[in-house]
Amino acid sequence: MTKKIEAIIREETLNDVKDALKKIGIVGMNVIDVRGHGRQGGITLVGRTGTYQVDMLPRVQVNIVLSDNNVERTVNTICSAAKTGNIGDGIIFIYPVEEVIRIRTGERGHAALMYEGDIDTLPVAGG
Repeated sequence: MTKKIEAIIREETLNDVKDALKKIGIVGMNVIDVRGHGRQGGITLVGRTGTYQVDMLPRVQVNIVLSDNNVERTVNTICSAAKTGNIGDGIIFIYPVEEVIRIRTGERGHAALMYEGDIDTLPVAGG
């Protein structure tokens, strides 16, 4: 089975997350600039004219599609690299992926996800 990890993180943690993912063998991902807020509802700023609420904060969405057996390691890596300990560090969603097709070659499924040096081609840690 294949999963999609969708992580919404702070912009300033993106490079740390990318570097950490590369170290464990994640070579393919998409990054999208997004705006939004979670439970905190945004932030309150104080200016010369008073206070105001900013409710759509800039964030980055990182999308990764990978094999089930690599999900926990990848999620733990993202959490470690993106965590500041403050409200608004982000959230991760995990979705099932029904099919993957590499357009250039027509490969399907697991073969369409494989890249040289990818986490699936590396020896499993501790095994």
